[in-house]
Amino acid sequence: MTLGTEWLIDASGCDPAALADINRLQAVFTRIIDDLDLHVLGQIAWHKFDSPGGVTGLAMLSESHLACHTYPEFRAATFNLYCCRDRANWPWEQMLKEMLGAVEVDVRTFERTALQAGGAAR
Repeated sequence: MTLGTEWLIDASGCDPAALADINRLQAVFTRIIDDLDLHVLGQIAWHKFDSPGGVTGLAMLSESHLACHTYPEFRAATFNLYCCRDRANWPWEQMLKEMLGAVEVDVRTFERTALQAGGAAR
């Protein structure tokens, strides 16, 4: 039985200033949430770390969660979106290149499943 889909995204070669800018990352979250018709529960949590200034964001969704972690010192960002309801694929590569200046974007998609007794997927 499929429980949902999880996307793990690694973006590299990003603009370090964008990765340290909470407002830019909030814009990325807003775009993902709006484009995929996701529903935020409560407030999105954001934290900016001291030098080199990476940012972590976490949105609890009625569909599960959206998270990001940025590493300006490495010009890298990671995103994780888990949805327990079917959603279209979001154009991660195009959007992260446009919004964060990413040079390369690796998107891995996993179907999450329930296991039957004995460990076999249904």
